[in-house]
This record gives sequence, C-alpha cells and structure tokens, in this order.
Amino acid sequence: MLVRPYIQEDLPHVIALWEACGLTRPWNDPKADIAFCVASPHAALLVGVDEAERIVATAMVGHDGHRGWVYYVAVNPALQHAGLGGQLMGEAESWLQARGVPKLQLMIRDSNAQAQGFYEKLGYKKEPVITMSKWLRKPAVEPNGR
Repeated sequence: MLVRPYIQEDLPHVIALWEACGLTRPWNDPKADIAFCVASPHAALLVGVDEAERIVATAMVGHDGHRGWVYYVAVNPALQHAGLGGQLMGEAESWLQARGVPKLQLMIRDSNAQAQGFYEKLGYKKEPVITMSKWLRKPAVEPNGR
C-alpha cells in the first residue's frame, strides 16, 4: 500500500470506504469533515492506495497546538488484519512527529472492542479521562441519546 495525501477526486471513494467500515453517522457530514480537514494547515487526510490506485485505507490526522488526533481510520473490510491499519497509523504518527507533536490521542466508541484491541496492539493505552462535547453548530440530524 502506498500512502499519499488526499486529492479532491478521492471524495466519493473515501466516503464509500468510511460507509463500508461503519464510520459515518447521520449527524457528521463526511463531505464537511473532509473539507474542514483539507482546508486546515494543521491537518491532513492520508489515503492508502493499492497497486491499481484504489483507495483501501484512510486516516485523518491533525493537531490542535497541544496534542495530535487521528480520526476516520479505515481499512477496506476485505483487507483488514493484513497490516494496513498499522502501516497507516505509522504514517499518521510520522506526520505528527514531523510537526513536533509530543502525544497522539484518539477517541473510540466504548462499544467498539475491535478498535480498542487494534490500538492496544499498536501500543496505545486507555487514559483516565472522559470526553465531553457541546454542539456549536446544530447538526442536520440529532445524534441518538443526546
């Protein structure tokens, strides 16, 4: 797999991959998330492509001036467990290290045991924190339970 920066022509393929991996939610518009990411000098959308230039993996990486964050880590379901996710996370870590970011953090839904296991194998550890949020712009669709 070759990892490269996102280009606009990737848009439908990236969104299709995110949907296949169950990463999209009705209250998070993936097009808006991508546009916001690529417009920022502090973020990048990394795209993994196979020999035929098909998008097989993604990771959105960025920093807030204090810590690094990774979102939308996706690997084509047919190719999972082949090391592509680890390779992609290595690229995200390198992107942050090149910018002097000292720590990478990520959020995982508490029901996603598979993702928790994946990150633990890469050396990530659970932190004794909770995440709180407040919508600053009301989403088109309200999240369940909020």
